[in-house]
Amino acid sequence: MPTIRLKHDLSDEQFKELQRYMDEMPIEYILAGLRFSYRRWLAKERGMLMVGRRSKVRQEVEMLTLEQARWRLENWSRMIKIYREKGYSYPTIHRIRKALMRIVNSYNKN
Repeated sequence: MPTIRLKHDLSDEQFKELQRYMDEMPIEYILAGLRFSYRRWLAKERGMLMVGRRSKVRQEVEMLTLEQARWRLENWSRMIKIYREKGYSYPTIHRIRKALMRIVNSYNKN
């Protein structure tokens, strides 16, 4: 039976966790998980990892004032063009619009 040698030092906890995965999971699942993790790690190291949709929406609307949110909604066709130039998908742009509408509506209720 082949053995695996690691060039990293493991704590006892890490060793037990790794051993549990190796004992309980089929090798195909372990390798698939490692491939995914490796590709994600490479993308992060190269600076190519894209932030998630929620982060994009939060980043666009989190610090906006009521006036800024209202202006963006009133000039929505211009904003779509700007968001598309940033590389956002239409579903993400729609989520941004819904978040802007929530900001405006929450101020209107108060």
